[in-house]
Amino acid sequence: MGTDNKYAALNEMQRRAVFQTEGPVLILAGAGSGKTRVLTHRMAYLIEEIMVPSYHILAITFTNKAAKEMKERVEKLIGDPAREAWISTFHSACIRILRRHCSLLGYTDGFTIYDPEDQKNVIRRLLREMNINEKMFTPRSVLGAISHAKDELVTPSRYDEIAKGDLFKEKVAVLYHRYQKALLENQAMDFDDIIAKTVALFEQNPEILEYYQEKFRYIMVDEYQDTNTAQYRLIRLLANKYENLCVVGDDDQSIYRFRGANIRNILDFEKDYQDACVIRLEENYRSTQTILDAANAVIAHNVGRKSKTLWTQNETGDPIRVYEAYNEEEEANYVAEQIIQKVSGKTRRYIDMAILFRTNAQSRALEERMIMANIPYRLYGGTPFYQRMEIKDILCYLRLIANDKDYVAAERILNVPKRGIGTVTVEKLRSFAVEQSYGITEAIEQSVLSEELRRASKKLSPVGELFTAFRGQAQDVSLTEFIPLIMEKVGYKDYLREEDPERYEDRIQNLDEFVNRAAEYEETAPEPSLGGFLEELALVAAIDSFEEGADAVSMMTLHSAKGLEFPVVFMTGMEDGIFPGYMSLTSGDEEDIEEERRLCYVGITRAQKELYMTYAKIRRVHGLEQISKVSQFMREIPMDLLEEEVGKMEQKEEGPVRKFVKTPEVHFQNRYVGKNVAPPVSQPGGPGEGFAPGDLVTHRKFGLGTVKEVQSVNADYQVKVNFVKVGEKTLFAKLAGIKKVEE
Repeated sequence: MGTDNKYAALNEMQRRAVFQTEGPVLILAGAGSGKTRVLTHRMAYLIEEIMVPSYHILAITFTNKAAKEMKERVEKLIGDPAREAWISTFHSACIRILRRHCSLLGYTDGFTIYDPEDQKNVIRRLLREMNINEKMFTPRSVLGAISHAKDELVTPSRYDEIAKGDLFKEKVAVLYHRYQKALLENQAMDFDDIIAKTVALFEQNPEILEYYQEKFRYIMVDEYQDTNTAQYRLIRLLANKYENLCVVGDDDQSIYRFRGANIRNILDFEKDYQDACVIRLEENYRSTQTILDAANAVIAHNVGRKSKTLWTQNETGDPIRVYEAYNEEEEANYVAEQIIQKVSGKTRRYIDMAILFRTNAQSRALEERMIMANIPYRLYGGTPFYQRMEIKDILCYLRLIANDKDYVAAERILNVPKRGIGTVTVEKLRSFAVEQSYGITEAIEQSVLSEELRRASKKLSPVGELFTAFRGQAQDVSLTEFIPLIMEKVGYKDYLREEDPERYEDRIQNLDEFVNRAAEYEETAPEPSLGGFLEELALVAAIDSFEEGADAVSMMTLHSAKGLEFPVVFMTGMEDGIFPGYMSLTSGDEEDIEEERRLCYVGITRAQKELYMTYAKIRRVHGLEQISKVSQFMREIPMDLLEEEVGKMEQKEEGPVRKFVKTPEVHFQNRYVGKNVAPPVSQPGGPGEGFAPGDLVTHRKFGLGTVKEVQSVNADYQVKVNFVKVGEKTLFAKLAGIKKVEE
């Protein structure tokens, strides 16, 4: 074979995965096992050795960053022959298909993609029109229910049937119908529509499905464990004819059930495709054997998984450092001290280290300590760049220029900067436009003919002229010229200076960066256009925009850490009630604990050389100090892999000094055995009484739900609730803080 050298560096199982090109293939790729290398070499092998034309290949990833990396690596391997392959995210691939065929669904090819804020604006308007209390039926909860329905391919009509007898769902059913109608009127889709409508397109038009089955004779899907029902159905439809489907994933890293991911998709692959070839990639290239042994030990306690054991040719490595702090402040002090020692000793840079936690709320003490110690850090989870006010405003200008029926964008910027156009006028204009099937500019031009808008037409007219001029200019200048032109013409920078002088410079820097982003797009896009730019931005995930390269400690939740790696990792808050969380411990659903354990496995396998696990003996929750119990996940790690240290912080109170020191003969795994864990929630008084089947209730984690059964147990009430987001849960009303929603 003339290109043997290209595949010589692959290990035996990687080569097997690359060379198995025909039929259904499941590649179980453990953490750090080189799955991207396998995918890229497999695509190169298909094109170069099997002589598959690249336009017959579809490769699906979950992030734009991963798609870009895969594309670059394949082109580096074989050059131009790979360029006609579709290498993209689910959403990008579906948008390409919908742009071509959306007329069959009642859309024009210029439809807009709504982001979460746009969706909320539509729902808020519908709630007002229906006189529904927004506090009781929040836009977030309504959209969550609709999103879940779309992920499960439940249409509005089907939702009507499911909703019967459930007060919340019955309201959502009506809103779901009206929401979809409003999207169609606006010539817009939300993110969930993109995949669901592509599935509908294929199911309703067999000839179109057959075209794409013929086109995509070889399909590869990365991160298959993260697929939801709609994504699963899309792939089943496309692969149904040739079944040359290769999916890559790790069921042990399935941590997005709350987003709709269904682990059964990967676990049942061999049932869906009975001739499937299963290949396990278990050699790890990232971590030490000690770290892998700890990860293997933890995840082995899960029942719902496919067996695999990670191993490495790397060194055995140092033991995992376990630190028991008195409280979260001492825990943060310890982490900061370790970071300072490593940097001052020149053994590590800040960028080599990451601090992981289960929830964002845990970051407070850690952040404060980083600041006090002058440790530079970067926190995942601030306001995403494209959700910042100034960026959103300019984006809405661009969207309305690109799509005159984008009424949500119009609602945001018709009076930005202030033009004396009130909310009522904007609402009347939108209604007039929808009734007459006008775009916003045409509605403004015709507003003088409307009795309700005649008086406002003088204020509206200059805005209509402005957008007419912008649409003409958009064809003649580059985006890097056009965006500053918009800001100049509308006086946007002056508006920012007047509205918020203290943050003016920061906002201007953000706008400058936005122009830089437009320049990057124009340099890389084959045929740059305003529509293409907006489409690309709509698909950018928050994790994709993380700034790499700055010498700073990374701080993030365990969910955010997936896919990343660091020489040194601190896993903090390793306590029952924190990780695993209290709700998972008390839900009665073993799958909740298994999902948390997978998250722990993800955290452990982020570490390359050094892993620290810390926990606090006392943690303040809702203003109260509570005794903690070491996380059950830490107790699942063999003792010989660990090195323990206990803090000696003294806590002075009005009474005697409390001092916690290590008892050498007692291992932390045996500490506090038999003691009750104080739940990390305040104990609310009296919410258990008065519950009855059919009541609408709310829970701080699970959201809205409907009571199905109530049973008195000692001084509490055991309540079975069907929650909108997570389905049925059985909880103790007082302990879990369930509250009745008054209609």
